[in-house]
Amino acid sequence: MLPVTPLSELRDKIDSIDEQILQLINERAFCAMEVAKTKIAEGEQGTFYRPDRESLVLRRIMELNKGPLSDQTTVRFFRELMSACLALEKPMEIAFLGPEGTFTQQAVFKHFGHAVKAIPAVTINEIFSVVESGFCQFGVVPVENSTEGVISHTLDRFSTSPLKVCGEVEIRVHQNLMGHVKELADIKEVFSHQQSLAQCRQWLDNHLPHVKLTAVNSNAEAARLASISHQAVAIAGIAAAEVHNLEIIEKNIEDEPNNTTRFIIIGQQSPSPTGNDKTSLVVSTGNQPGALHRILEPFAKFGIAMVNIESRPSRQGLWDYLFFIDIDGHSEDKVVAQALETVKETVKMFRLLGSYPKAIL
Repeated sequence: MLPVTPLSELRDKIDSIDEQILQLINERAFCAMEVAKTKIAEGEQGTFYRPDRESLVLRRIMELNKGPLSDQTTVRFFRELMSACLALEKPMEIAFLGPEGTFTQQAVFKHFGHAVKAIPAVTINEIFSVVESGFCQFGVVPVENSTEGVISHTLDRFSTSPLKVCGEVEIRVHQNLMGHVKELADIKEVFSHQQSLAQCRQWLDNHLPHVKLTAVNSNAEAARLASISHQAVAIAGIAAAEVHNLEIIEKNIEDEPNNTTRFIIIGQQSPSPTGNDKTSLVVSTGNQPGALHRILEPFAKFGIAMVNIESRPSRQGLWDYLFFIDIDGHSEDKVVAQALETVKETVKMFRLLGSYPKAIL
């Protein structure tokens, strides 16, 4: 039988390691404060958050990680550490689709860490507005869902906004039935956002086929309504249940277990290349034969992968559309720049929405 290390010895070792970790964390915080002072001395103002720098740091941490902690765990720890260091000067203000407890707020904390001030907004349009005005440094808005498709309100707002896409974050969406109701048979009404109702359609048909389904502005609002009723329930995330003190009646009732929502970070910044980037743009061709082919051909010619393409009415004329396109690479990459210049020559309207680091985990 192999010798076993005494528990007291292991605890002493852990205490010693904790002291070292604490000292190193504070050393890092002091370095972050010195970085801020240097930037101020060089004339830089505003937020010192740089999405490209953070992405490089986190990807390096994953490369260095040898376990036993997972990459996801180590990334979460270091993101919170960087968030806390940035907040030593002043916490960033990040607008999200409120109220508290939404998946959008969850996306804020996943991307920026918890040492930020999350500012709830009523609509996607309001998120754009408070960032445009400078009231918030960044905003987080949903842009697409893996099962329900594009969020049209977000794309439409880009047609009038000068803001850029500065980053992206993905959230695995787990929907839960919650409320004060004890039995499914006692439920008279289900509140949720229309996207969540759609994502749980099969489960609802099988378990609550005759119950009234009511779409509301957000899942957090659904949880609030369920909190004041003993006959209604909500479909929402765990965070909403915690905010409104609701019991989870059924967990993970979404029809697709891999259901994921992609959120984008909007702001004034233009991140530098990191080597793991994505570029978003919007173009309009007018109603011309072969127009879409002329847009896509340069990307194929230069070997650039197209991640996504969506069309929206331009509202400028009959059958005139805006095409929202995501491609691999950064606009400063040589081949990407060449492809974008070629596309510019073939379209009526061209706007680069931003190049930014790809989502991490």
